[in-house]
Amino acid sequence: MTDLYSYTACRQLSQMFLAIIFFHISEYILAVAIHGKSNVTLKSLLISKNYLLAMIFSLLEYFVEISLFPALKEYWWVSNLGLALVLIGELIRKMAIITAGQSFTHLIKIYHEEHHKLITHGIYRFVRHPGYAGFFIWSVSTQIMLCNPISTIGFAVVVWRFFAERIPYEEYFLRHFFGSQYEEYAQRTPSGVPFVK
Repeated sequence: MTDLYSYTACRQLSQMFLAIIFFHISEYILAVAIHGKSNVTLKSLLISKNYLLAMIFSLLEYFVEISLFPALKEYWWVSNLGLALVLIGELIRKMAIITAGQSFTHLIKIYHEEHHKLITHGIYRFVRHPGYAGFFIWSVSTQIMLCNPISTIGFAVVVWRFFAERIPYEEYFLRHFFGSQYEEYAQRTPSGVPFVK
């Protein structure tokens, strides 16, 4: 168990906890800044039971692997690549939230509200769902940063499946709200999540 106190474990786990804390607190702060405290609940922290289970599994994997196969965690080029991608994913997601402003919510809108506009500028010029793209990159990269091979694959599959279901559902309403304007936008702009049209 001495490997848990090694430089590698301290650095990788510190980066992981800082990434998680920053991600969730900044989500909540941005939601409050954009929508006002009275319109924001703790759901804007984006912590669900499934999310907590995934994070617990990833930490269990990390502890088992660093105890039994400590050399697996010493691939610093992999860990550093993961850290860089965590920062990129975070940046993409926060740019999406800030660019969309009032049109960005953590829950899918099923009724069209006056302030809900179709955003096609900024980062939305390149991908239709940069918030999802950013989270996908961020979540998978937290596991690359930990050199967790099982959780890297697991997170990629689970998060991809979540968005593969969520994007068509959300776009059903966006097409309903914005009609041909959204159709044209969707034709020329990728979703931002691999293999999701």
